[in-house]
Amino acid sequence: MFDNKRPPVKKAGKSIRYCGEAVMGDHLTTHDLLARVEELIGGELEQAERVFLSEVSSKHPYVHDVLQHITRFQGKRLRPILLLLSAAATGGIKDSHYVLASVVEMIHLATLVHDDVLDDALIRRHVATVNSRWNNETSVLVGDFLFTHAFHLSASLGDARACRLIGRATNLVCEGELAQIYERGNPNLSEEQYLQIINGKTAELCAISTELGALYADADESVVEALEDYGRALGVAFQITDDLLDLLGDEAQMGKSLGSDLQKEKLTLPLIRLLDQSSPEDQATIQEILSQPGEETKSRLAQFIKNSDAIEYAANRARDFAKQARESLKFCPASPARQILEELTEFATQRTI
Repeated sequence: MFDNKRPPVKKAGKSIRYCGEAVMGDHLTTHDLLARVEELIGGELEQAERVFLSEVSSKHPYVHDVLQHITRFQGKRLRPILLLLSAAATGGIKDSHYVLASVVEMIHLATLVHDDVLDDALIRRHVATVNSRWNNETSVLVGDFLFTHAFHLSASLGDARACRLIGRATNLVCEGELAQIYERGNPNLSEEQYLQIINGKTAELCAISTELGALYADADESVVEALEDYGRALGVAFQITDDLLDLLGDEAQMGKSLGSDLQKEKLTLPLIRLLDQSSPEDQATIQEILSQPGEETKSRLAQFIKNSDAIEYAANRARDFAKQARESLKFCPASPARQILEELTEFATQRTI
């Protein structure tokens, strides 16, 4: 589905810096973009949030406390926004979309809670992770609670399509996570293998969000497929940018634990590029650094990265996928919703948080 040909590295813009060098494009602020979303679908997003909060609850005090805590992980609510914007761009938002927006947010939160266990993360969205505030057992079980409740809620629509598509998406997300665990510490991981992994673990949830938005707006099959392609390419662009931010970002600004990719020996695109372009001698040194993760791993890699095009290359690949996403929107008629979907492709590669 993706074009994996490597493009020539181009001069990057001025948003994120590494060792004093600009590596990303002009910054599109989160505040401005979310203000446009609020203006267009603010009421609909609030309705989806009401459905979500009414479902993420429990009569048991302990479970209730944990569930209330994880609602603080929601952040920008990207997936519900994608679902509702896709619906608005292709036929109109219906009551079923509020339920589906809640479902994709539940699945997303479940993956975050489980990811924090896998990564031994301490902070998410400026608050303690479930595993650090309580324990791993609670994290695993509350993630399971969200997964199963998402299927229960989607079944309430009385339409097997949603359950089938969400089940497929969840399987692919878990498959992507398992593949990433298997490939930990593999210094020979290729760019193609990396893209296959993130296509599942990250892009699939974005793809199912935009697909369900168009499908339940009764859009033509070709439009539904185009919106699915849009979400998938956008998700890849987001993940590559996340991988860059894990290397370059400021933990206080990001509001979550950074450097987990290095600590867990996950080879991401900038590191794949770095190894691919290094001399045999430097490759051996870099592989040794990566195989012995610690607090100084990032600083030990800094000079190798500075002397390479790894950061710019990964940033450019993110922009390639953002461009693919924009091209998929040509099947949608011009509208304010489509305009914001286009702007999201820029935001995916330009953000600093």
